[in-house]
Amino acid sequence: MTSSEEHLVIDAEGVILTLPGASGPVEILKDVDVKVPRGDTVAVLGPSGSGKSSLLAVLSGLERATAGRILISGTDFGRMSEDQLAEARRGRIGIVLQAFHLLPTMTALENVAVPLELAGAADAFEQAEAELTAVGLEHRLTHYPSQLSGGEQQRVAIARATAPRPAILFADEPTGNLDFATGQDIIGLLFERRSAQGATLFLVTHDPEVAARCDRVIEMRSGRIEADRKAVAA
Repeated sequence: MTSSEEHLVIDAEGVILTLPGASGPVEILKDVDVKVPRGDTVAVLGPSGSGKSSLLAVLSGLERATAGRILISGTDFGRMSEDQLAEARRGRIGIVLQAFHLLPTMTALENVAVPLELAGAADAFEQAEAELTAVGLEHRLTHYPSQLSGGEQQRVAIARATAPRPAILFADEPTGNLDFATGQDIIGLLFERRSAQGATLFLVTHDPEVAARCDRVIEMRSGRIEADRKAVAA
């Protein structure tokens, strides 16, 4: 590995994703290359169906690429079983999705603490409380998802993603289910928590103003990268 490659946390080449469709296989990602240095913030823009969420899924290990090489923090995701991928993600990758994916039978505190316990943290509940406090939910620790607003649920999801101090934070349209004002607050919080931890951020968004907050913008269309440029501040 060369010195220029050693600082890459995402190093993907020739990524192809083909999924079954009603009339035959559909190529979702078409020979995509992505390289992201440690600590960078990268936004992925593109119209619906352009492949941006699928790219996030294969880079984060949620979806297995059909072909290509994917190295995440030097680990070859393409050579891992599903169990190995889950283990590789644990504590190293944080994921925030448009749908909050909180467990409805667990309190906010439990939703954040239980994944930490599974990762072997000895002080899981203390870490979870500290992270929920950091996202402004110290007064909602014992509330269940159904008792929380959409914005509060996404704050819990961010706390769950960031509590293990992951090297990479993936976010897929994290404001998609929120009103404009709440969405602005959530984006601000996401960037604040990323900055506090020095994590790399890979953010899928439809909003050019959100993308402009990142260091770099990747534009996708029809499963390919059309542009990869430095962001221009809005």
